[in-house]
Amino acid sequence: MRTGRPKQPLILDPADREKLTLLARRPKTAQRVAMRSKIVLRAAEGFSNQQIALQLGISGATVGKWRERYRLRGMEGLSDEPRPGAPRRIGDAEVEAAVTRTLESLPAAATHWSTRSLAAEVGLSQTAVVRIWHSFGLQPHRSETFKLSTDPYLVEKVRDIVGLYVNPPQHAIVLCVDEKSQMQALDRTQPILPLRPGLPEQRTNDYERHGTTSLFAALDIATGKVIGKCHRRHRHQEFLKFMRTVDASVPADAGEIHLVLDNYGTHKTPAVVRWFARHPRYHLHFTPASGSWVNQVERWFALITQQRIRRGSFTSVSSLEKAVQEYLAANNQHPKPFVWTASADLILGKIQRLCERISNSGH
Repeated sequence: MRTGRPKQPLILDPADREKLTLLARRPKTAQRVAMRSKIVLRAAEGFSNQQIALQLGISGATVGKWRERYRLRGMEGLSDEPRPGAPRRIGDAEVEAAVTRTLESLPAAATHWSTRSLAAEVGLSQTAVVRIWHSFGLQPHRSETFKLSTDPYLVEKVRDIVGLYVNPPQHAIVLCVDEKSQMQALDRTQPILPLRPGLPEQRTNDYERHGTTSLFAALDIATGKVIGKCHRRHRHQEFLKFMRTVDASVPADAGEIHLVLDNYGTHKTPAVVRWFARHPRYHLHFTPASGSWVNQVERWFALITQQRIRRGSFTSVSSLEKAVQEYLAANNQHPKPFVWTASADLILGKIQRLCERISNSGH
């Protein structure tokens, strides 16, 4: 039996391991970089080149190339080699000046640089600035929001809930519960023009309001099925009604039920506390304050908003509620659970780095 030439052992530096793991999982990482990161991580775990090739669907030669490149040169070895061609007309100093100006300064009368304004500032062409920004992954025109939880039990709650996702208890059900409140029944003031070749769907930018409703939902993380109910008000009375619906929907012999909930006041009123005390098979797991992202049902809410509500036109609250029930029925006919891949250590590591950036931001 041929085993091939013996491979040199691959030992990963802890800092490199963390960086490679982020590159392999981060959605915005270039595919070629993510693939090289996965190769090195699997090689460090002791897999052979052929095993890695089968797992990733690539050739053994590709695995051997990047494995050896990392062994000899570390993280720098995973970068592409310079390509042949005409010599660069823009030197490293000019590139550094453009990158530094982008990162460390702002234009006089704007909140961020554009390719044209930066080109005029540093004396380069607009296309050169575009290439530099693309090479360094700079996108000044984009911004994202974040909310850092100040919950004193953040670490414990993240480990508790993520533990339910990645290693759910046996003979038990895990339900992610929340409310999508104040869903508006909006109707466009004029008929929607349907999609046509060469033209997108068109709608007026103004609308009429016909009232609101709230969707109470419980997502089963194992199956992807959702128990949902709309109520016109959003109080603890409606939450208790929904919990009775959940209790009737889950068989009595299903075992213990673990609920992932946020810290909204309706979940902690005396009446709700008494109800859970009378139903001991329920175990509550509260998300950290400002940590709704750890509740999987929030991702499902994003789907129903994107696929059914945002572009819908509803003449009444009843028509909106009917659309929600139709979406629930379709979802439960072909359910698809979310796959949680981030470990608690990975999440807490990102939070730690964010805290360090905030502490060193100078604000």
